[in-house]
Amino acid sequence: MKAAILASGRGSNADAILKNIESGNLVNLEVVALITDIVDALALEVGKSHHVRSLYLDPMRKGARFSEEGVKKYIDFLKSENVELVILAGFMRILPPEFVDAFKNRIINLHPSLLPLFKGKDAIKQAFDAGVKQCGCTVHFVSNELDGGEIIAQKTVDVMPNYTLDILESKVHQAEHLLLPQVIADIAAGKIKLG
Repeated sequence: MKAAILASGRGSNADAILKNIESGNLVNLEVVALITDIVDALALEVGKSHHVRSLYLDPMRKGARFSEEGVKKYIDFLKSENVELVILAGFMRILPPEFVDAFKNRIINLHPSLLPLFKGKDAIKQAFDAGVKQCGCTVHFVSNELDGGEIIAQKTVDVMPNYTLDILESKVHQAEHLLLPQVIADIAAGKIKLG
């Protein structure tokens, strides 16, 4: 199965995926590209360190959205590479309907909360500020509703009384690095159906 990873930041989840491929824990998956919407995102170096084609594609608009031309560039590139699975791993843009429709039920997103709680930006801080006893992360199919697609799997993190926001963020990221590669492995093995 051919996949592409879209990332905007440090690329720690992309790193976890690629390490799982290299160690043999994630089979039947070829990451054909790591794409970022940020020209100097650290994720680019992560991709290169794993010998994965890594590139910046200009979304041609500031903020969380794409321009029409920008989204066409993404769709055309992914289709030209015959991508069957689009993995959003810390990708901070909202996908417009034409993107979602082009890869219907073939786009998964990792979100740092137990959806449907704490959608959108700064989800871990939202959970921390709310004083919850448990938070975690979710992998879900992408729909046209922000963080609203069908949930595939979740991993919980207990919030201890002594946790600072930094500690909680670290614990959630650790959970993400386990959950996302496992879901991808299940998709690649046919245990989770696409389309």
